[in-house]
Amino acid sequence: MSARRRRPGVIALSLALIGAGGAGAAVLLLQVGDRTEVVTVVRDVQVGQVLTEGDLGTASIALDPAVKTVRSDDLDLVVGQRAAVELRPGSLLAPSQVTKDSLVKTGEQLVPIGLEPKQIPATALVPGQKVQLVQVPAQSAADTGQTPPAAPRTIAGRVVKASGAAPGTGIMVVDVATSAADGPTAAAWVAAGTLRLVLAAADGS
Repeated sequence: MSARRRRPGVIALSLALIGAGGAGAAVLLLQVGDRTEVVTVVRDVQVGQVLTEGDLGTASIALDPAVKTVRSDDLDLVVGQRAAVELRPGSLLAPSQVTKDSLVKTGEQLVPIGLEPKQIPATALVPGQKVQLVQVPAQSAADTGQTPPAAPRTIAGRVVKASGAAPGTGIMVVDVATSAADGPTAAAWVAAGTLRLVLAAADGS
């Protein structure tokens, strides 16, 4: 709420406090009048997990209008939705962080892909990022001099979740959604060690 819209009684009391030498108390009073009840995250929530009342709380804060948050009045509306990103305790919940849609849609399958440190792109992998799964020649084929295919086979995919690098190994696991028809093929490439993940163009082309 802006200063122009504060209640006349609050403004009058603040002016009286200033006149009596209580400027600090007046500032505090005005700040209290500006506080907004918002929804907060109280425990870890993984990408795609359905939000429950136990995952969320509320807090009264002095909110900058530029900060997008879910107001406490809308708490019931976000319970039952899914986390679109990984949520951490102590953070404010933003509308863009929840979704009514399943992150793995009808007709899709989820393929987990382990990436070694040298295979992890410098660009952070985030939910919704479009990628290409590329089949590369097996090492044994390269060693025997077999002629690789003229063009590598590719499968279109979308990042659903990317873990942090595992301690010791540095391996990151990326869950990628593909079409149900391509899922088994991608899983076979992963098992054979012939799959590589490539970021798609920003426009998805």
